[in-house]
Amino acid sequence: MDCSRTVFDTLIIGGGPAGLTAGVYLRRFTRHIALVDKGNSRLSWIPVSHNYPGFPEGINGVRLLENLRAQLANYGGSVMPGEILDLRLEDGMFVGDYVPQDGCEPCQIRALTVLLATGVADAGMPVERWDEAVRCGAVRLCPVCDGWDVIDKRIGVVTSEINPVGHALFMRTFSTDVLLFERGPVSTLNDEDRQRLAAANVRYIDSPLAGVTMSEDMKPILHTKDGEDYRCDVFYPMLGENARSDLASALGAETVECRKLAVDDHCRTSVPGLFAVGDVTRGLNQIAVATGQAALAATTIHNVLPWALRSAPDAAAPDQASLSQT
Repeated sequence: MDCSRTVFDTLIIGGGPAGLTAGVYLRRFTRHIALVDKGNSRLSWIPVSHNYPGFPEGINGVRLLENLRAQLANYGGSVMPGEILDLRLEDGMFVGDYVPQDGCEPCQIRALTVLLATGVADAGMPVERWDEAVRCGAVRLCPVCDGWDVIDKRIGVVTSEINPVGHALFMRTFSTDVLLFERGPVSTLNDEDRQRLAAANVRYIDSPLAGVTMSEDMKPILHTKDGEDYRCDVFYPMLGENARSDLASALGAETVECRKLAVDDHCRTSVPGLFAVGDVTRGLNQIAVATGQAALAATTIHNVLPWALRSAPDAAAPDQASLSQT
């Protein structure tokens, strides 16, 4: 495909569940799309998701991505591995500078609309054997997703900048044994926070967390600055996040906390023709939310684009009804 000579209906940036779902919808609307993915979807970290609808035994994150790519392929769509380094408006259309991952020459992708599904970047936390710990469930990233899976475990949680005790109290609804560790060098808790923890019987460790190592049986051991060690069954680092919204903000799109994009009920940003879905937008970071937003955005995009009226089928080609009877 010669991208430089093509004007796409929509350029989708990001191939996680939101971007792929939007691609499926737009291809089923017979729209001409380019879907560029850098390959760093957080969904690939998830060993098993038990709260995505339709999978009673759960679904592995990588497998779900593979399913979505296969579904997109059923409608003639595909993922273009690589990165959009710059996005701008020229002559009334969006132009993205595309760098392929396969070493091919960079090119420009032109599109009438753009849908951003670029997600978030997590802040750091010193955890030994991170990938292995996440894969086996010793380190978990989303209390909303998997609180049910750690019922009655010993749970370690770290304070967050906003509402430092909120996640610990949330996890207390799943276990009687919750420890809250201080992230920074100075306690962020006020008297009311401490009273709420005490009332819920959450143990607060005020010595700052220095790091996390893994035991031989893959249990997290949390080390504090005062030299103490605390063994837990599961650890929620509450990493913090910043949205990958630079492409949109450079165009003047409105951002809110954590650089997330502000969108309306149809996932439109403040820049006409620029849409955003999933974790890059303000809201609840959930696969189901991301795919629902993708459906809304894709349908809106289809309705605002010029109609692509269908041509009469080639009389020489057999129709689907005759094929089904042979």
